[in-house]
Amino acid sequence: MMPASETAYQKIRAFILQGEAVPGMQLTEEKLAEISGVSRTPVRDAVRRLENEMLVVRSASKRLSVADWSEGEVDEMFTLRAMLEAHAAARAARRIDGDALNALRGINDELKRAIKKSPPDVTAFLEANRRFHDLILECAQSPRLSKLMPALVEQPVVRQTAHQYSKTQLHQSAVDHDELIAAFAAKDADWAKSVMTSHIRRAFHSFSITAAPKS
Repeated sequence: MMPASETAYQKIRAFILQGEAVPGMQLTEEKLAEISGVSRTPVRDAVRRLENEMLVVRSASKRLSVADWSEGEVDEMFTLRAMLEAHAAARAARRIDGDALNALRGINDELKRAIKKSPPDVTAFLEANRRFHDLILECAQSPRLSKLMPALVEQPVVRQTAHQYSKTQLHQSAVDHDELIAAFAAKDADWAKSVMTSHIRRAFHSFSITAAPKS
């Protein structure tokens, strides 16, 4: 049986990452205990882990809330993600095999089908996109990267960005994936690194435009 603190961690994390919570939303131990179905003691353990992942924050008065990042913080997140994912792509290009390449092609085909729906199936897009990037990370064969990446990739800002994409922008993501696959097939680490960097930076600029305050 899963420990209560782990149950609380997974359920609260899902509540935040799946869009049920909004940035800046105040959280209480009572509310989190209700969400997770456990007592307040394991909730405190879960909250400490989520604070380390920067998914929840405490104010000076110790009030707990869902993280709401400034423009500078968002820029730093995407910058760090671009650096790490580009490195993962370069490593993967040197190590990937035919089975993994075929798996990437299949996943990207699923992603394209999600985009073609009217309206686009963003949930299916996000799931396929996650599996695509997870497989690249697996092919990179770096335990360090595997530990560092999730905290950046799974933060809500990434999922919010996908929901803010236009159909044209979602299509561009699929095109980027096709070019990554081509770079992997060519075993060209520099090409893969360059494509991944532009792929993540494009996501950042899409977020910056759609998140800008309206005049």
